[in-house]
Amino acid sequence: MSISVLLTAALVMAGIGVLLATILAVAGLKLQVEEDPRVNAVEGMLPGTNCGACGKPGCRAFAESLVEGVSSPAGCSVSSPEGRESIAAFLGVGVGEAVKRVARLACAGGSNVARQRVDYRGLNTCRAASLVAGGGKGCVWGCLGLADCETACTFNAITMDAHDLPVVNEALCTACGDCVTVCPKRLFSIVDQANALWVACNSLLAGDAAEAECDVACTGCGKCAADGAPGLIEIRDGLAVVNPDSMNKASEAAIQRCPTGAILWVEQTSEGTVFRKGLAAKPVLRDRALPIG
Repeated sequence: MSISVLLTAALVMAGIGVLLATILAVAGLKLQVEEDPRVNAVEGMLPGTNCGACGKPGCRAFAESLVEGVSSPAGCSVSSPEGRESIAAFLGVGVGEAVKRVARLACAGGSNVARQRVDYRGLNTCRAASLVAGGGKGCVWGCLGLADCETACTFNAITMDAHDLPVVNEALCTACGDCVTVCPKRLFSIVDQANALWVACNSLLAGDAAEAECDVACTGCGKCAADGAPGLIEIRDGLAVVNPDSMNKASEAAIQRCPTGAILWVEQTSEGTVFRKGLAAKPVLRDRALPIG
């Protein structure tokens, strides 16, 4: 093949490349969508945590929805009231209202009331422990107490108590869902803070079998379902389940005869969220961890 032929081929390929590049450049100019400059400004006014509590994949996406008028500033549970007001003023809209949502733990089985059947020794995480015989706890549905949720919470809303059980500070909780994702036992749920009934148990055992593994387990006795408003509570697989759509029917009557205190009445007070057991619940007097075995 002669040099002239090679040069001709090279020039043709180069010409095609230039032509395609020109076409793409023109198409880009024609098809580009002008972004509202307010998006950058609003994004800068957001906390930048990208936690997803607003329902969007990150602060940028939330800023776009604010500028589009799809969301309201109140949807950012991480921003301060002043921050939300600043965004509203910048966009010329109202702050809006948002239902406060929080993470709650469906387990009250700390080391002083729940049996540990095997002494787990290994990587000190719930996820690792759960892979070894479920973590060694008698209740295979219960909290393992190795603080994966506390580590995952970037808002310092979760701390471990003296009995290796996570405690959620609802004032600090943003409902980001990181604890829900990281818990291998799926014990956390994101719920409306105003929900006044909560079942602090996830055991699917019933009766004496449940109580043999944890003093505060739901035994599936059905008293809460019988005493609560119709349709409010049902016993499903040996566990009391509250219907969130009937929460407006909730009253303290539903918790009063619970023998273990597994179903709780939740109140919002000036000192924070308070969980109360019913009158029939036996008191928890043991302050030390139960022996293993």
